[in-house]
Amino acid sequence: MSKSALKLTPVETVACCSPLAKQPLSLQQAVRIAPLLKALADPVRLRLLSLVASHAEGEACVCDLNDAFDLSQPTISHHLKVLHEVGLLDRSKRGVWVYYSVNSAATRDLGALIGGVAR
Repeated sequence: MSKSALKLTPVETVACCSPLAKQPLSLQQAVRIAPLLKALADPVRLRLLSLVASHAEGEACVCDLNDAFDLSQPTISHHLKVLHEVGLLDRSKRGVWVYYSVNSAATRDLGALIGGVAR
């Protein structure tokens, strides 16, 4: 398979990038990483990521998160889906419930990418 045919997710792109202060991102890298940052730019999604990460046992279902928001359960589920699709949250289904946990590798890689900026 040629390199041009290789499709990376936003999280995979972040994982293979040098910190921003070490080397500029290529246009392709920036285009692939932007959806990840866009997902985090929404206050509801940023709070959801934080709530899931800090929840007991490191995982939560929608029923655990509803009370933190003045939003409907379908809206919260939509935001969780966006975070899952960009690779920030993992999910597992148990019966009728879906449990979310933070993809620690993704957040660690994102932190390393951004963390290299501070001087």
